[in-house]
Amino acid sequence: MCGIVGFTNNINDSNKVIGEMMDKIRHRGPDAEGRYVDENIALGHRRLSIIDISSSGDQPIFNEDGSMVIVFNGEIYNYREIREKLLAAGHVFKTETDTEVLIHGYEEYGEKLLNMLRGMFSFVIWDKNKKELFGARDFFGIKPMYYALMGKTFMFGSEIKSFLVHPEFKKELNTAALENYLTFQYSPTKETFFKNVYKLLPAHYFILKDGKIQIKRYWDVNFNADEKPALDEWVNRISDTFHDSVKAHKIADVEVGSFLSSGVDSSYVAAVADVDKTFTVGFGNDEKYNEIGWAKNFSKAIGKENTSKVITPEEYWGSLEKIQYHMDEPLADPSAVALYFVCNIASEKLKVVLSGEGADEIFGGYNVYSDPDGTLYDKLPMSLRHGIGAIAEKLPAHRGVNFFVRKGKTVEERFIGNAYMFTPEERKNLLRIKTSAPHPTEITKPHYSHVKDKDDVTKMQYLDLHMWMAGDILLKADKMSMANSLELRVPFLDKEVMALAEQIPSKYRVTHEKSTDETKYITKYAMRLAAKKDTPKETAKTAAKKKLGFPVPIRVWLKEDKYYNTVRKAFESENAAQFFNSEPLIKLLDDHRSGKADNSRRIWTVFIFLVWYDVYFTKNGVI
Repeated sequence: MCGIVGFTNNINDSNKVIGEMMDKIRHRGPDAEGRYVDENIALGHRRLSIIDISSSGDQPIFNEDGSMVIVFNGEIYNYREIREKLLAAGHVFKTETDTEVLIHGYEEYGEKLLNMLRGMFSFVIWDKNKKELFGARDFFGIKPMYYALMGKTFMFGSEIKSFLVHPEFKKELNTAALENYLTFQYSPTKETFFKNVYKLLPAHYFILKDGKIQIKRYWDVNFNADEKPALDEWVNRISDTFHDSVKAHKIADVEVGSFLSSGVDSSYVAAVADVDKTFTVGFGNDEKYNEIGWAKNFSKAIGKENTSKVITPEEYWGSLEKIQYHMDEPLADPSAVALYFVCNIASEKLKVVLSGEGADEIFGGYNVYSDPDGTLYDKLPMSLRHGIGAIAEKLPAHRGVNFFVRKGKTVEERFIGNAYMFTPEERKNLLRIKTSAPHPTEITKPHYSHVKDKDDVTKMQYLDLHMWMAGDILLKADKMSMANSLELRVPFLDKEVMALAEQIPSKYRVTHEKSTDETKYITKYAMRLAAKKDTPKETAKTAAKKKLGFPVPIRVWLKEDKYYNTVRKAFESENAAQFFNSEPLIKLLDDHRSGKADNSRRIWTVFIFLVWYDVYFTKNGVI
């Protein structure tokens, strides 16, 4: 696991600049650094040594004749198999690294190499003869890649902050990203919060030649349910495939540990991985916010050591600037801070951890997926439900009213992902600036068009796999782990696991069990049954446990004087006045404090933007 930076060379002091860019991401790779600079290109690399930890694994790495050079961030789990094929084809290797497999693989197969890979990756290869730059990002977007074309300079890197020191970089806020963020809680398009800086989207590659860039998708999810196998067969297939993925994800020349909460995903990973150490964080003593007791009991049951930490409110709030600095873009997910601290305690003992990200998107785990169809109300014509929903939307928010609002819309109209903070109308009222941001449904429409003939559960999963997972879940996973020089691996997000999950009928992803007095909807149904096979009997209730994620008590803190005043000060600041109308902001805060509404997540969305803006635009990216 590492960090990469680079740019096309149009400046005189390129060696100095590439060094400064590398310094900006030193946390991603404190073990070693390397660079390659010529009259056309400058490439930089920071290394966290995991595989072939000797200096022979240092980057950049060249092909046999030195005509190609690569910098790489990630891990390729099947590199040994590909290496054997390349050796048979006559390629000569100087190291035992997966990096060298990539450069020889590209020599041999070109972009077709990408679909041969199993792993997480972000890399670029410079071809000196063709004067061509090739870059690619992994299937799910586990590892980041940003790029910008500033004047005649193309720059790329694992983190945007590395661009700030380049003399050609022009720092401007992208206000359209701000308006989108107010709805999604993250930046949901390829655009970033910095104008003219973009994300290379997951499963895409680029070719830069003569100052022109071509970007293409090389892989996509393809849900195609197979109704023939019985549930038991799916459970066995999941078990076999997941065991194989975990085995692949444990390949390392250093110790591997595992994160652990009270949910089924991390418990399944920890049990199958058979690591020696697990890591958990929580808040206070309330079981709603603290899963440490459960995690210690589970670790004891599987014979492992658990390290835990209770995060104090002072630590949480005191870390926010650092968190948003490392995030590069504002992310209003409160669990990002908890993830930072669990990465921190893990990094004190090892370099690699396994985690459960991706299980919900792949196997159908979010509670919103279990919203049942088939009620008598669902049998009414959509036109009638739409009219009732339109009336309900004008009424004060209430659980019963929300039912009619939700049922009056198609999934394409109502679901943009796991967070929906401000409606387009609400964000317009909140903002004092005008932007070019599109309506949320314009952003989600291209994704829905790919699954227009699928059921609603599949549609929601497909959308989350392409937006929520990369924009929120994997963003914080990469940035919080790398902030602590820790490699985070996600065995659910494996190409073979996805190939299996694509075939599982939706009734085995989200289903229900009938009892005498209620219908209980169950998410990740088949996966939970597979997990039961590997988790101890005394902890088997994990398989049916409601998903909590990293629960954070911000709704409680925002009612306390200390933190209410902290947020109010930010809302009344000069920075806030540049973008927001103060009256609706203060109303959100006061209504929450008085108990009129739970506005905690919406308050947090605005507040985190202001924290981020202060770091990058007031303090110029220096903390």
